[in-house]
Amino acid sequence: MKIAALIPAKGFTNAKQRLSPLLGVAQRELLAEAMLRDVLGQAVLSRGLDGVYVVTGDSGVSEIASFLGVHVIREESERGETEAAVFALASMGQAGIDAALVIPGDIPLVRSDDIELLLGQLSGHDANLPFALLTPSHDRMGTNALLLSPLGVIKLGFGYDSFTYHLAQVEAAGLPPRVLENERIALDIDEPKDLERFLEIVTRVRGSTSSPPRAESRGSSCSPNEHDNRARARISGGRTYETARKMGIVRALENANRFGKSCGGWKS
Repeated sequence: MKIAALIPAKGFTNAKQRLSPLLGVAQRELLAEAMLRDVLGQAVLSRGLDGVYVVTGDSGVSEIASFLGVHVIREESERGETEAAVFALASMGQAGIDAALVIPGDIPLVRSDDIELLLGQLSGHDANLPFALLTPSHDRMGTNALLLSPLGVIKLGFGYDSFTYHLAQVEAAGLPPRVLENERIALDIDEPKDLERFLEIVTRVRGSTSSPPRAESRGSSCSPNEHDNRARARISGGRTYETARKMGIVRALENANRFGKSCGGWKS
């Protein structure tokens, strides 16, 4: 079975408008690009994928994806997320892909091992039997990961309350409701409170990581380069964090004593 990741991605112009109370137009564009780069970077590092795909109608997104070694499925014009995903899955099927993990480009905390954990749910599953697994967003209104085999196993419908919609589609297909909660995948950044939560988490994780893992460890068969890659994968969201830091957002939130008010109970 050939499994690939799919990330639908719009252009960065006028991106993330719900962040406008905190960020200007140019800042939102930079942040959207940084988040997409973080997500693509972790997907590329993930073991068990036979490819990573982006579907987009934007030339800037295409250039970034191509530079990272990601397959680009071009739309003539940008459509909604649902239409783009359906279009891309059809193209992936023609390329010989049997199963897909659909994730958004605004979950910068995602790590390669989170993706591998999702893929592992297919391990041992009969490839001739349909399979669908969902990971909800933090408010359980959105669907932040969909693992599908075959590609058209359920009808897609992203947008408001898509998690409930997709669960209903799973039931309609006669499949068991497989749901895998994941806090990092759940945090999509749409509103200022989401960005605050993300920045606090990354600040905490960075503060608790005093030194990078050694390049070699006893009993390990990994090469130094692979160790370095896995270490980078464990500290996710780096580009997004640095972009926010350069904008002065991290310092502003620290000065306003906002950290510590939106992230209780997070497991780093």
